[in-house]
Amino acid sequence: MIPILTMLAPGLIEAGSRLLDRLIPDPAEREKAKLALLQAEGQQALQEMQTSLSAILAEANSADPWTSRARPTFLYVIYGVILLCVLGSILGIWWPAHVFQAAENLNKLLGAVPESLWWLFGTGYLGYTGARSFDKWKVPGR
Repeated sequence: MIPILTMLAPGLIEAGSRLLDRLIPDPAEREKAKLALLQAEGQQALQEMQTSLSAILAEANSADPWTSRARPTFLYVIYGVILLCVLGSILGIWWPAHVFQAAENLNKLLGAVPESLWWLFGTGYLGYTGARSFDKWKVPGR
């Protein structure tokens, strides 16, 4: 429910301000009401920021090693795959038929995964790492 309020908040503040212009004839009282409305908006923004920071801090203080090492572990797996490809090319000097068959099998195996699933994985992974990097860049003191 809060994300919906976050999207609607700017429009609600503007609508509330126009409504106050019509309902409160006294300029001083009207400005006081607008100030209270803006303070409510500021409190909402502060609460959203505290919620985001608490999630980031909870993740950083987690005892689970996978929480902080998921991205590096994924990269290590990719490095391993690259290393196996290099080793396979060297082994291909002596056993070209076996290496070719292994590469063909791997190609067929990976080709069996639907393309949309690869796009979903790539988008999710890049989106996650991008959002995490942006959060770390945006939060002062990190």
